[in-house]
Amino acid sequence: MYGTMVGTSLRQGILPATTFYNETIQVIFFAVLVYFNLLYLIPNYLAKHAFIYFGLVLASCAIVTPIEVLALFLIYGNDPENQATLVDQQEVIYLGNVFVTLLATVLRVIMDWWRYQNEKQVLLTQTMQSELRFLKSQINPHFLFNTLNNLYALTLKKSDKAPEIVLKLAEIMRYMLYECNERRVHLSKEIQYLYNYLDLERLRQPKDADISFEVEGHVSEQMVAPLLFVPFVENSFKHGLNHATSGGYVHIKLSVQGEDLEFNIENSKVEQMPRPSHPRSGGIGLANVRQRLQILYPENYEIIIRDEPNCYSVTLMLKMI
Repeated sequence: MYGTMVGTSLRQGILPATTFYNETIQVIFFAVLVYFNLLYLIPNYLAKHAFIYFGLVLASCAIVTPIEVLALFLIYGNDPENQATLVDQQEVIYLGNVFVTLLATVLRVIMDWWRYQNEKQVLLTQTMQSELRFLKSQINPHFLFNTLNNLYALTLKKSDKAPEIVLKLAEIMRYMLYECNERRVHLSKEIQYLYNYLDLERLRQPKDADISFEVEGHVSEQMVAPLLFVPFVENSFKHGLNHATSGGYVHIKLSVQGEDLEFNIENSKVEQMPRPSHPRSGGIGLANVRQRLQILYPENYEIIIRDEPNCYSVTLMLKMI
């Protein structure tokens, strides 16, 4: 640094007290430039007017340097040789001041970038948690309401299926309320959740409704985001099978190969959807699903949609990382 270069030529034959004063003055003027830069120049000019900012840095150092040289000149009042050296090295002092000021700028930019990255990560985490809570709240309440109605009917008939339905409903609620709070869950648990969901859906669908769920591949310790597939399943019933008078279907196939997963769901469609008698509630749009996938699996997923007159299908290809 320039202080060392100047000090080398000035410290020959000078008192320790004078050396202390020399270093103190340099530190004081460094501090003036750095704080003026951090508190005024950077907040007001760096982002919006970069060229003006650099011009003001050079101008500030040009104003401060003569004052600093004068202060140093005075402490060497009885040493004309060192005073002459100071005058000759004004350019070195000026460049040193510019260097220190811009170094402070670089460090500030790095610190701001690091803080921004941390805040961004916290925001992404909060966003994922909020979207997960939103998704859990969007599980169609009519599904649970109708399931309870069917369960009540089974209890009246003293059906042997009633205890099994109660158990499946309890498993669904426990999974949604407790286990889904984690960032990742075992794929096997998500699959079991879908099995329970579909079993309860079969209760309220016509007997000729064709509902199938096929799992291929080896499911072991793979981890996946919770409630990742249920929006597609819910929509297949809400916009498909629920409107079919007969011959409706929902076919689901999940294939696993190591960390690669492919989820395909296809449902029947009626040619003309009935006009809703009241505003739709529940459900989650495809745009929200894409946003959640982009946060959880950036560049590691693909969604393919096929919309035909009599059927609708969605294929999700995902690398579970």
